[in-house]
Amino acid sequence: MSPSEVGALCIRVDPDEKELLLESNADAYFTTPHYANYPALLVRFEHIGRDELAKRIEDAWLLRAPKRVVAEFLAEKMKDAVIEPATSGQRSEPGRLPRAAG
Repeated sequence: MSPSEVGALCIRVDPDEKELLLESNADAYFTTPHYANYPALLVRFEHIGRDELAKRIEDAWLLRAPKRVVAEFLAEKMKDAVIEPATSGQRSEPGRLPRAAG
């Protein structure tokens, strides 16, 4: 383990997103020669917010979990989602866009 890896979290990433993540937050995400050709990034905890870290962990799990479990998880997550318009405080029914004011 290199000194730069001490205290870092290694997370699996979509290989197509690896470079984008590295560029999006170079303070938080980094790699070493060991992980150069592997779909993973290292994360510095002191440079990443709780919500972003939770998203990275969830995405890593989604990449490795069984497809059936992922489908059930995403279906439940979508069931709980509520679409809110950006222009008003009205809440719409889940899965339906609010009516335009008129």
